Amino acid sequence: MMTNQDAGTLNQIKIFGTKNGLNIVNSSIKSKILEILEENERSGAEIVKLTGKSKATISAHLNDLVGMGIIESKPNPKDGRSKIFFIKSSYLGDLTRKNDFNKELDDYITEGVVNSEDPFAFFRFVFRTFRVALIEEGVNIDPILHNAGIKVGETFYSKLKDSQTDRFIENIADFWQKNKLGKIKTETLEPLTLKAYDCFECEDLPKIGRSACAFDSGILEAIFSAHFGRKVDVDEIKCFAKGDDYCSFVVK
Repeated sequence: MMTNQDAGTLNQIKIFGTKNGLNIVNSSIKSKILEILEENERSGAEIVKLTGKSKATISAHLNDLVGMGIIESKPNPKDGRSKIFFIKSSYLGDLTRKNDFNKELDDYITEGVVNSEDPFAFFRFVFRTFRVALIEEGVNIDPILHNAGIKVGETFYSKLKDSQTDRFIENIADFWQKNKLGKIKTETLEPLTLKAYDCFECEDLPKIGRSACAFDSGILEAIFSAHFGRKVDVDEIKCFAKGDDYCSFVVK
């Protein structure tokens, strides 16, 4: 199911997974509402204020999103006459205008796949070629990669855990290097910031102007959440794909 496209909103297409299958949101107003709800659940009045749109317009779009199975509502405990809206589906990714990466992709395949004699390097470059091909088509699968990373982190945490944070980070660095994910070093402890060199996920990606290590971020989020016994967020503030010389992750 796809909503009517608003003019000039090709950069606003979002993909959600619901119990009824995939739903594509191709509306700038709906995308704005979802961005607001990604941060926190909100009342209808708050959404009206934050979008700057009329109550009738927002009400119509909220009803559409509820009907699509992407959001849901519950009674507002502070005002029985209104509702609180929240996202109940999984954000899978988005579509953007196509990027001109054809030349990069051709070089990528020739240099990384055809000329490789290392089986690990071959599969590494196949993975990257697949991802670059999606980027070329304007498909962002970062949310899917992030969720996959969380599952990997949850699975491997038992092999990495240590009550001491410094030894825990050493175990992570060993895990990263042994599995050829790159090299991890501690940059600062307050806030806890890790540097990653020779990054498996992004080092050979085209310079796309945004952080691209969603899989790594997911792994780190899962293992540090388990280590600290509470939910943590991991922000990638530097990335090869942004033109930086290394990747940098801040654990919040």
